[in-house]
Amino acid sequence: MSPSLSQLVLYCRAGFEAECAQEIQQRANEAECFGFARTERGQGFVTFECYEPGAAQKLASAVDFHELIFARQWLVCTERFTDLPTDDRVTPLVEKAQALADALDLTNGFRYLEVEAPDTEESHSLLSFCRKFTAPLSNGLKKAELLKGDKKAPQLHVFLLNSSAGYIGYSPAGNSARDAMGIPRLKFPKQAPSRSTLKLEEAWRHFLSPAKRKAYLQPGMKAVDLGAAPGGWTWQLVNQDIRVAAIDNGPMDEALMDSGLVEHIQEDGFKYWPQKKVDWLVCDMVEKPIRVADLMAHWLLKRRCEFAIFNLKLPMKKRYEEVQRCFDRMREILDDAQEGDEAAQYQLRAKQLYHDREEITVFIHRPTPERLAQWRKGQSA
Repeated sequence: MSPSLSQLVLYCRAGFEAECAQEIQQRANEAECFGFARTERGQGFVTFECYEPGAAQKLASAVDFHELIFARQWLVCTERFTDLPTDDRVTPLVEKAQALADALDLTNGFRYLEVEAPDTEESHSLLSFCRKFTAPLSNGLKKAELLKGDKKAPQLHVFLLNSSAGYIGYSPAGNSARDAMGIPRLKFPKQAPSRSTLKLEEAWRHFLSPAKRKAYLQPGMKAVDLGAAPGGWTWQLVNQDIRVAAIDNGPMDEALMDSGLVEHIQEDGFKYWPQKKVDWLVCDMVEKPIRVADLMAHWLLKRRCEFAIFNLKLPMKKRYEEVQRCFDRMREILDDAQEGDEAAQYQLRAKQLYHDREEITVFIHRPTPERLAQWRKGQSA
């Protein structure tokens, strides 16, 4: 009997299950893939059950995963299994993978396998089991010709809740997270003044392709870092040979100041305004999110920068509603500039990154008329 594939499993940060559920519920309603979300606070994932068989496949095709804020990864899944025998877990999972491949009509099998578990404090031992179990399960799948490495094929996932129960499903090729569990493996640079430096590194990696990172992070560019002290985000900019105006009343890291690329301006980040346009604006200030959103939008509206990456610190309650309020405010400000003017267009994206905590990271790009002209020239060449 073919699996129904009427369920999505979405990984998220523990404690943000409700926000992840609200978001996928909204997107499902917009896509007319009706169903309901199941959540349990602290479990690190959400399930969304569609009313119609096969609707989860439709939902995963209709929604751009990269536009989801709170989901780290998502899987189209069969029903939860609960009965893996302890003496042979591989055989029944290979059988389930075969049924899944048949339902998807996969002739070249799956791209590769990830064995995963919720990212919670309670799952450390289970994650260790997942790493050890990946090799024998991969071997079993390869013998069954279900794992062929076809880059165009979906990726197979086994998401374990314990050593005998979980879900088996797939993530669509090109419409899912690139990293296992949606978590990038970044190494903290010892020279950086604070661990917050990883937030900006992850943001660049998430929002910009390698080609865009090369084009948009060039030596000699200029940036402003609002709320800079002690310099975690400034360090990332300096590491790209970008000149930085670090705005903060607090002290900056001495080694960072010795780079010669940083000007420390002791001023309130909400009052500072550059005399000339800069390329980048970054901001990680602890402030009400709506106030930060308003400030960032006005910087872009008045073309004081082309790119902005900033964090919105979320309240303890009604966090999803606050995100929508901030987005509405930013769009209200930036949409006023458009009025049919192509040069006024902008890109707005957001994600709760792995290195974020009670916050989300937002990226806005409002290209300059010169960059738009370059793009048009490239398209016509």
